[in-house]
Amino acid sequence: MPSDKPPANPAPAPPEAPELIWLRPERTGRGPRPAHSRASIAAAAIAIADAEGLDAASMRRVAAALGAGTMSLYNYVPKKEHLLDLMLDAAAAEYEFAAIAPTGDCREDLRRLGHQQLAIMRRHPWLPTLVIARPGIGPNALRYTDHFLAVTEPSGLDGAARMEGMALLNGFVCQYAQYERTAASGAKWQGELVGYLTRAATSGAYPHLAAAFATTGPPADPDAVFDRSLHRVITAMLTPVPQS
Repeated sequence: MPSDKPPANPAPAPPEAPELIWLRPERTGRGPRPAHSRASIAAAAIAIADAEGLDAASMRRVAAALGAGTMSLYNYVPKKEHLLDLMLDAAAAEYEFAAIAPTGDCREDLRRLGHQQLAIMRRHPWLPTLVIARPGIGPNALRYTDHFLAVTEPSGLDGAARMEGMALLNGFVCQYAQYERTAASGAKWQGELVGYLTRAATSGAYPHLAAAFATTGPPADPDAVFDRSLHRVITAMLTPVPQS
C-alpha cells in the first residue's frame, strides 16, 4: 500500500525566475557566446517601431530582423514586456549627459534637459506613449534619474519633491511630443479644429475665449511655445508647496 507520508528529504523547488529583466543576467558565462545581445535586440525593435509604429515591433518581426527564429528570441527576451523595457532603456541611452552637466543653475539645467528629452521623443514617435504607460527603470533610465536629482539638488527641495518634479517634467514633455505628432499627422483635423474654435469664439457665447483668441497673434514657432511652456513647468516644479 502506498504511503501518504511525504518523502523524508523532498527536492527543493527550483527558484522562480525574476519578473524584471534587469534582475536576469544577460548571459551566465557558460556555454557558447550568444548570437545576439540585448542591445542588438533593442536596436532592431526600435528601428521597426520608428518606421512603422510600436505595434509593428512584435517578437516575430524583431526575430526576423535579426535573422533568428521567433522561439529562439524568447531565450534572450522571455516576453514582450521585457522587449519594451529594453527599448525604453536604449532610448534613455541617447541622453548626452556631458552636454547637460549640472551647472548649479537649476532652471537652465532643467531647460536643457527638457529640450534634449523632446529631441529624443521626436526621433522616436512611439516613445511618449510607452514612457507614460511603462516606467523605465533600466540602467540608462536610472542614470537619467540620478542626473535629474543632481541637477535639482541646489533647489533645496527634498528627494521626494524632486522625484515628483521629475514625473511632472516627463509627463509634460511626453504630452507635448504627442500633441506635435497629432498636429503634424492630422492637417485636416487641425484645420477643422481652428475653424470650429474661431466660430465658437466669435459666437458671443464664450467671451473669455474670444478675449484669449484676440491676443494670440500669428501661429508661434513650436520650439518657442515649448520653451515658454517648459519655463512655466520648471517654475512650478521648483516652487515649494506650503505645508498644510
